[in-house]
Amino acid sequence: MPLTLGSLTWLRAVDRLDLLAGPTAAAVSAWAAADPAVADAVLVTEIDPELADTAAMTEAYALPLVVSANCVLVAGRRAGEERVAAAVVRATTRADVNGAVKGLLDVRKASFLPVDRAVEESGMEYGGITPLGLPSGYRVLLDAGVAAADPDAGGTVVIGSGLRRSKIALPGSLLATAPGVEVVGGLALA
Repeated sequence: MPLTLGSLTWLRAVDRLDLLAGPTAAAVSAWAAADPAVADAVLVTEIDPELADTAAMTEAYALPLVVSANCVLVAGRRAGEERVAAAVVRATTRADVNGAVKGLLDVRKASFLPVDRAVEESGMEYGGITPLGLPSGYRVLLDAGVAAADPDAGGTVVIGSGLRRSKIALPGSLLATAPGVEVVGGLALA
């Protein structure tokens, strides 16, 4: 049965893999095969790609900003070795790149991955990058605030689908259990 969140109707992502980037579709399918509850809990909806930006999307589709989470790709080097991570934080906050992320990667300086590289390596579109389906060498850092059931968000979090033309919704507590996800306290700054 479809879910309505904001003015959008959400369907099971496993039934609409065409609305997910290739790596995201593969990750969601594998996760659902390993945990059948995932098939009913990970939902997708189609949106206008021009409204993929969080602020535009929440306004256009009557979504509370607190349900959205942003995923940014960050890299740093230590002893010649590059370390890459995705930082996932609520849209009402921002990732503590120069503090928490830098410390977790154990690098002297952390910076955002250049857009061209982020798109090429992830196989996802800029503005739709999601923690589901990232390359295996990337760490996926999820702020504990996204995993927690925010009363204003009803426990749901909206993330990218890998494409600008759709979004994924799922319980934050479920996202915290996705393969490879590390839940981190203090990853976000207000």
